[in-house]
This record gives sequence, C-alpha cells and structure tokens, in this order.
Amino acid sequence: MEWIQRFNDALDYIEANLDQEIRPEDLAVISGCSAYHFQRIFTYLAGMSLSEYLRRRRMSRAAADLQQGQRVLDVSLKYGYQSPTAFNRAFQAVHGAAPSALKQPGVSLRFLPPLRFQLVVKGVEPMEYRIEIKDSFFVTGISCPMSHNLEENFSVIPQLWQTAAAQGLLPQLIELMDTSFKGILGVAACGDLQKDWRYYIAVASTQHPEHLERFQVPKNTWAVFPGAGGPQDIQQLEQRIVTEWLPTSGYEYAQGPDLEVYHSAGSEAMTFEVWIPVRPAEEAGPR
Repeated sequence: MEWIQRFNDALDYIEANLDQEIRPEDLAVISGCSAYHFQRIFTYLAGMSLSEYLRRRRMSRAAADLQQGQRVLDVSLKYGYQSPTAFNRAFQAVHGAAPSALKQPGVSLRFLPPLRFQLVVKGVEPMEYRIEIKDSFFVTGISCPMSHNLEENFSVIPQLWQTAAAQGLLPQLIELMDTSFKGILGVAACGDLQKDWRYYIAVASTQHPEHLERFQVPKNTWAVFPGAGGPQDIQQLEQRIVTEWLPTSGYEYAQGPDLEVYHSAGSEAMTFEVWIPVRPAEEAGPR
C-alpha cells in the first residue's frame, strides 16, 4: 500500500540522518500524516516507540564506529550527546556494556538492524466498524498538556483521569452532556496545525461553566470501532486498527483529534469506542 511505502521512505530518511536531529514533524511530512499519528502508527508497527528506535539504531551505529577506532568523545558528539557521560549511559542501556569494554576481546553487543515495514495478510478475527461524518462540536471538561514525545504521555494521561475521579468530575460532566453524543470523551487534540498538544477529559456540550475548559472538535470523517474491557483492551484495539484495518481499508489518517468514547467509564468491564479521523487514501500524500 502507498502509505506503507511512505512510512518506509521515512525509515530511509532516519537511516540517512542518524547523526543529525530527527524531528517527528519531518517524518510526518514524508509519511503524509501528522507528527502525532506518525508516532502512534510507528509504535504499533515497530513494537517500540520512535525515540527508542532512534536510540537503538544510533547505539548500533556507535558501536561500529568505536570498533573502527573512533574516539568516544567524537562518537558521542556525532550522535547528539553533549557529554561522554550521557553517551556512556545510553550505550550501556542498549548494549549492556560500557564503550570502554569494546577494547576487550569477546564483548557481546546488541545490534538492531534498520526496520522495514511490509503488509502481511493473516487470518484474524473480523473487526466491527462504521464510518461517520460529524459536524464540528464543542466539548467541555479539563485538560493537560501532552508531550510531543508520546512516551511521556503514558504517565501524564492516567494522572489526569485520577485527578478527574478524585475531584468527582465525571458525574458533573455527565450532567452537562448533550444527548446527541453520549459518553465521557478522551480527546487527544494533537496535530500539525496546533503547536500545543492537549488531552481532554470532557463531554460534548453546548454548556461552558467557568471552572471548566472548552475545545472545538472540527468537522471530520471518522472510523469508529467499538470495544469492551479495560485500558489494555483499548490499546489492543488501537493496535489492530493500525496493523490490520488501516492498511487495506482504503482510508488513511486525516488531520484531527483522536477520540475515546467511554460509555461506562471507571468500570473494569467498560464499553467504549475508538474514533480515528480518516480520509480516502487517494486524497492523502506528502504535504
């Protein structure tokens, strides 16, 4: 598929620039989606985050450079580390040995080869989904800033849900909920068109109490996937969307926030929906 090829083009860019700063925004331009969605898709396809992949590839290259006789200081600067101490920590975290150990014979190293993505068709369970076109609407709730490094958000977002529960916010939001769109929403407002990424716990509502925040979700086409269970089930569903549904769906990610719609938030057996903004594949392309 064309979008798989564009992701491989982004991998080629990474390989050619491991000794330079690599920004998710630059990779997003090559792949034809937002920086947020590029990182999410990459994590699900690669089985590791983008930042972890960059660390491992750079340390794989660094080990080869050191074996060829280059100095630790030169190699650390080459791969963006301002001090040998920081480089040593990163090198040891990947290889399990310090750079100085390479002078000893028989030292084991951990080499990560360059990735290449390909579509593999396999027998899996059917996925239920629907396509919805929804006009712009407002949500009301609370939010927290999101890092452009998605790894850091794995702790930030759960903390916001804990805060909402501790403050008794969810029952308040339910009282404000519009009947046209029911459910507690998790809104990842992230995209190339906005510098400040934020995550909202909110409901669709025309009301805006002073103590709560407001965000306008733009008009979009959405692919909607129902599910049930806990947080791990949501992550598994999102992974299946990217690895099983998206490659052959005829759609690609579009600009717009991701939505999680919780119909029974706080329950271990909650029901939910994952909404992803999409556009027909023929409309997509490098921007």
